[in-house]
Amino acid sequence: MAARGHHPSPNAPCRLALASKEGLRRCVQSVRVLNEKFKANKKVRRSLVHDCHLNFSIVGAPLYIANEYEGFLFVEGFARQPLDAREAEVLVAKVRQFAPPHADLDRLAEQVPVIDGADLSKLSDLLERAAGEIADHEAVASQQDTNVPAAADALNERSRFEKIIGRSGPMMEVFRLMEKVANSDSTVLINGESGTGKELVARAIHHSGPRAEQPFVVQNCSAFNDNLLESALFGHTRGAFTGALRDKKGLFEVADGGTFFLDEVGDMSAALQVKLLRVLQEGTFLPVGGTQLKEVNVRVIAATHKDLGELVKRGEFREDLFYRINVIRVQLPPLRERRDDMPVLIDHFLRKHHREGQRARGLAPEALAILGAYAWPGNIRELENEIERLLVLGGELEFIPAELLSSRIRDAVIPGGGPFISPRAHGKLHEAVEALEREMIQQGLLRTRYNKSRLARELGISRSNLILKISRYGLDKGLPDDEAEMGDA
Repeated sequence: MAARGHHPSPNAPCRLALASKEGLRRCVQSVRVLNEKFKANKKVRRSLVHDCHLNFSIVGAPLYIANEYEGFLFVEGFARQPLDAREAEVLVAKVRQFAPPHADLDRLAEQVPVIDGADLSKLSDLLERAAGEIADHEAVASQQDTNVPAAADALNERSRFEKIIGRSGPMMEVFRLMEKVANSDSTVLINGESGTGKELVARAIHHSGPRAEQPFVVQNCSAFNDNLLESALFGHTRGAFTGALRDKKGLFEVADGGTFFLDEVGDMSAALQVKLLRVLQEGTFLPVGGTQLKEVNVRVIAATHKDLGELVKRGEFREDLFYRINVIRVQLPPLRERRDDMPVLIDHFLRKHHREGQRARGLAPEALAILGAYAWPGNIRELENEIERLLVLGGELEFIPAELLSSRIRDAVIPGGGPFISPRAHGKLHEAVEALEREMIQQGLLRTRYNKSRLARELGISRSNLILKISRYGLDKGLPDDEAEMGDA
C-alpha cells in the first residue's frame, strides 16, 4: 500500500515544484525517505518529522494493519519558524532550478505556511489518531465477509471510554482493566488521588456495561455527618426524626437496577460500614426509623484516595467490608506519573473552555515546559482549572505566556522565585521539560554548593531520584563524593 493522504500544502514553492517534472521527482524522493525510516524500524509507531528538498517539514504517522506496516499518513510543505533573509535566498535558488522562466519568485518566502512546535505536536497527534482509526476500520472491514464480530468488538472497546483522555502506558492499563470489569456485576474499588477522575471512570464502567440504561447514582461519603448520610443512603420513614414529615427513598433504592458510586468510602463511620456491608452481602437494608427490610439489586462502585488496607490495620475500616468492596481494584495514576498525556489533556481543556472572541491557540513553549515539570498535587482537576484560568487571563493573546501561570506553579518549578529558565522553543513537550529539568538541577547544584540533600528538598524529590537525574543529564562530573558534600545537610 502506498503512502496515503498526499495533499500538498497550498504554498507557492510546493505548487511550483509539483508542476515541474524535476520538482515532482524531488518531492516524491523526499516522501520516500520518510517511508524508508518507518520501514527500517517497525518499533516506531509515533509520528516522525523529516525535511524535504526545499527544507520544508514533512510530518508522517505510520499505518499498521494487522500489525503489518502498510504506509503512512503525512502533511508536508510548511516551515517550523519564519524564514530569515538567508533562508529565503536559499529557497529562491532551489526553486529557480525547476520553476518556469516567467515565475515571480520575489516574495516566495512570505507565502510559506509556518507551524510552530505547539501546533506541530497537535498535528502529530491528529495524524496518529487518524492512522489508528483507519486501522480499526480496515480490521472491521476485513472480517465482515467471514461474519466474525471480533474486530468490530475491538473497535467498540477502543471508543467506549472516549470521554477519558489519555494514551500513556499507565492509562492503557487502566482502560484494559475497565474493559474486563465493565460487563460484570462485581464490586469495584477505584483508588486514586484527589482529582484523578475516579467518578469519570465509574461512569464509564457503568455506561459500558449491561446496566447502562439504568440509574447511575453518586454520593460522596465525606459530604454529610453520620445521621444525614444514613438518611441519604437508606432513606427514612415519616417521624423517624425531627423534620421527617414524610417517607423518603434512599439513594440505594433510587439506584435499584443500576449502579451506585460511593465516593470517599474511606470516610464512612463504623456504624454505616456495617449497614453498607449488609447491602453488599444480602442486597437488603433498613430505612432510618423503619421496621421492614427493603431489597435492591445494585452494583456498587466505591472510590477513595485513602489506603484502605492501612485503615484496616489501624482499626478504622472493617476488614470484612474491605474485602467485600475490594473485589476488583482500579488504581488511577496521578498526573505526574502520566506526563505523556499532558499535551493531549492541555489541548482538550483549551478546546473545552475556549469562548467566543478568545484568540488563544495554545500555550507558549515556556509555559508548556513549566506545566510539564510541575507535580500536580490536584491532578486532572487542578490542570483543568489552571487552563480555564489561563484562557480568562490571556484569551486575547495568540499564545499564552509563562508569566500568566499561577504563582504556586511557577514557584514550585522554579524554587526561590529565581529567574525564568527558558527551555528549547521547539520540539516535543518532554524534550522541553527535560531541558528545563536539567537546567534547574544544574543551577541548583551551583546555588547549594553541590549539596544534593538540600537540593532534593528544594525540588520536592527524593535524594536518590536526584542522584539518578544528575547522572542521566551528565552533571555528575566533578561533583564531590556523597560523604564530602559541601554546605549544610
